[in-house]
Amino acid sequence: MPKIATIGFFDGVHRGHRFLFAQLNELAHERGLQPIIFTFRQHPRQVLTGECPPMLSTLAEREELLKTHAEVKLLDFTLVQHLTAEEFMHFLHKQEEVEVLLMGYDHRFGSDCLKGFSEYEKVARRVGLCVERAHECLVEALPVSSTRIRRLLDEAQIRQVNRLLGYEYSLTGIVEHGNGIGNQIGFPTANIQVDTTKHLPASGVYTAHTQIDNVVYSALVNIGHNPTVGNKQLSVEAHIVGYNGNLYGQQLTIYFCDFLRPEQKFASLADLQQQIEKDMQSL
Repeated sequence: MPKIATIGFFDGVHRGHRFLFAQLNELAHERGLQPIIFTFRQHPRQVLTGECPPMLSTLAEREELLKTHAEVKLLDFTLVQHLTAEEFMHFLHKQEEVEVLLMGYDHRFGSDCLKGFSEYEKVARRVGLCVERAHECLVEALPVSSTRIRRLLDEAQIRQVNRLLGYEYSLTGIVEHGNGIGNQIGFPTANIQVDTTKHLPASGVYTAHTQIDNVVYSALVNIGHNPTVGNKQLSVEAHIVGYNGNLYGQQLTIYFCDFLRPEQKFASLADLQQQIEKDMQSL
């Protein structure tokens, strides 16, 4: 069946991406085409420069989110990185049966780096492909972008992050043994070894929630070095309210709700315990 496609990395699958996919599906319905999303396994910047920003979503998370909007096809960027815009359009048109390509409002592709949308239109006509330009998504008069969301994570503005994503930002990892300090002061924590490619929110204490055995639990999450006890390694630790089971070796996902306070060094464990008791009142 002839297709209408859009293409991009779509890190985080945020509201801007979802606005694009809504336009994709609307055009598909109007023109009797099958919608499809092309994305890449590797971030193009990683392939081209060897550097990559921390990710808002892992490959598995991104693929799962994308599949809720249309059929998804993963491409290996290393196999297409040298193609010009015309060569890539030819690939989409001849090999993937794409009749219409919906481009993000600021999207560019091809090794020849065409300067504007009108140039893509000219190339598309030669290939026999139709290109359409999507409308941009603005929130508070600014475009929604992965870069903007990463900056907000660095500023601990987790509520704004969730607003721009359209869902709660999360971290997933395996629960490992920590230093046991939480147990000593009556607030045991799950020490989560998160994916190193995922963007960590700024250091500090957050309200969050998690789900264990189909039960939702509130949580306090600390990201940082625990200066009161002098940890050298950055850690992500969650106190899960009301849960008393053993989570060691299990996978746990933490969904962030709000930022409470920066990480700080207390004079004693008793002072730390007192502050956590205050933090708990925010849940």
